[in-house]
Amino acid sequence: MVAPFFCPALDNPSRGGYGQVMRQVVDQTTLAWGILATGRIAGSFARGVDRSLHGRLAAVGSRSPANAERFARDFPGLRVHASYEALLADPGVQAVYIATPHPQHVEWVVRAAAAGKHVLCEKPAGLTHAEMVIMAEAARAHSVLFMEAFMYRCHPQTTKIVEMVRQGLLGEIKLIQSAFGFNAPFDPGSRLWSNAMAGGGILDVGCYPVSMARLLAGAAVGAPFLDPVEVTGAGQLHPETGVDLVAAATLRFPTGLVAQVSASLGVEQDNTLRVYGTHGMLRVPAPYHPSCGIQPAHFFLHRQGREETISVVAQSALYELEADAFASAVAQGFREVPAMTVADSLGNMATLDRWRAAIGLVYEQEKPGQANTQAAATSRDK
Repeated sequence: MVAPFFCPALDNPSRGGYGQVMRQVVDQTTLAWGILATGRIAGSFARGVDRSLHGRLAAVGSRSPANAERFARDFPGLRVHASYEALLADPGVQAVYIATPHPQHVEWVVRAAAAGKHVLCEKPAGLTHAEMVIMAEAARAHSVLFMEAFMYRCHPQTTKIVEMVRQGLLGEIKLIQSAFGFNAPFDPGSRLWSNAMAGGGILDVGCYPVSMARLLAGAAVGAPFLDPVEVTGAGQLHPETGVDLVAAATLRFPTGLVAQVSASLGVEQDNTLRVYGTHGMLRVPAPYHPSCGIQPAHFFLHRQGREETISVVAQSALYELEADAFASAVAQGFREVPAMTVADSLGNMATLDRWRAAIGLVYEQEKPGQANTQAAATSRDK
């Protein structure tokens, strides 16, 4: 069964979608983006903006002039700023993509909001729920849009999965299982393994299965998302840096639904999603990086002893979909993107806090007497 989609969500806005919104803004002025930081993920998103329907690259900012110039070579006409501050001061930038390591997110989200820029912040939004509260308040106080960059939420495969759960095709949802993990060689200089850079699997990739479980737990009862009432977990911390090599958690929701999620840096996992209901189950081979363009994304519905292939066609690549969903929301005067709302990000960070607490993962900057990124960001905003 092939389900072609034009845009990354349901056409009915009352059900959390914005397909009609996307169509309404096709001819409106494109959103001018500034890219804050120049790492690998920044380049991936910038290429998405460059190919998007409703966005255009305006400027890049880096603490290294050489890095900014190197980044700009791939995007002719891009204005180059030798500091993040200069990027935020650029009047030709309407929205900023924050691509720094996540311990720096709260500072630059707050400063971008104060500069009047709409903010797309790479996941995870911050280190903690408390940091997310600060970012949400900054966006509200300065009347700018904020979105945490879970790009899979903007892909029509996710829309289709949510739709099938809401329609009851699986019966009552009882169990969700999802994993995201990879095997990276240990490198104490890498942000992935660094305690000071809030490394480890839970924040880097565990945020994905947690966000999916919460999304589908909500869809099962007709809500945008649902937060767990209990989070238990276990994990293995690296003996040298103390970040999580591998971790698993069980989330229990108020409906009785149970989700099992796992994340890892030290072992590769199957990175799939399974949703079990009383009438059937879904098996999704690529829930977080589904195919785009001419190659459909496939997942599988198992019911009554039969397997049905569900194929979903995305008209654009993953980061293009994300950029266009964001631009559409800005054009409509929204202060959040329906695919990933501020309240959803707050709930996700709270769940990640509880998962980390369950395995005893504490970062140095969280310990008493240590410099606190939240306090630093707040003081700079005053």
